[in-house]
Amino acid sequence: MSRINGFVGRRHLLKLAGMVGFGIATSFSLLWDTQEALNPQTVVADAYPVNPNPVIPDVALRRLLDGNKRFVQQKSQHSDESLERLRLVAKGQYPFASILGCSDSRVPAEIVFDQGLGNLFVVRVAGNVVSDLVTGSLEYSTTVLGCQLILILGHTRCGAVAQAMKNEPLPGKIGFVVEGIKPAVQRVKLTTGDIQEDAVLANIQYQVQELTKKSTILAKLVSVGKLKIIGAIYDLDTGKVTVIT
Repeated sequence: MSRINGFVGRRHLLKLAGMVGFGIATSFSLLWDTQEALNPQTVVADAYPVNPNPVIPDVALRRLLDGNKRFVQQKSQHSDESLERLRLVAKGQYPFASILGCSDSRVPAEIVFDQGLGNLFVVRVAGNVVSDLVTGSLEYSTTVLGCQLILILGHTRCGAVAQAMKNEPLPGKIGFVVEGIKPAVQRVKLTTGDIQEDAVLANIQYQVQELTKKSTILAKLVSVGKLKIIGAIYDLDTGKVTVIT
């Protein structure tokens, strides 16, 4: 590019302006193409382009419950943990189910369901709260990886639910988690019995409902029978998982 006394020549300036204009037009074109690619109807139509053999929801749930039964009975197989399996899933992942679980250290999904590498797509957050980031992750596991089951897994004596029941101010960003649980807690204030455990169950059911409200993509897949979203609770004392919705 020529310069005259440190300034770009007029001819080159016009050429540069044309290049910038083309770049902007190209950027808008790419943005438009991306938005079209993320159209819910397009995503639903091409829901399973990667996974050649997606597992139907009922079969996926049975696999999870069978694995949990082995875990409870201390008969875990510890399958799909070999070096060969490690190398296989390094080439691509085909999880048969998605799990939204609480971050509680006592409830690791792969262990309590006796599953190995590449079997589960797991999202964990305190209180198993559905947020935009969580929703996006589950949309990915469903529309791209081909999971047809989403299991929202809460657990007994959940600390996040207990904190939501106290309705006290919290430091930092912890309050964002609790705010996502409070609507569920409101449902059980007038119930009798173990209110805290009722609140845990109510929170699981609430998060199941929230997930379909937040995602038109997932709601559409549910409506056409391509996806099931189910709630379940893990018992900290026994290790057993019980489906509740």
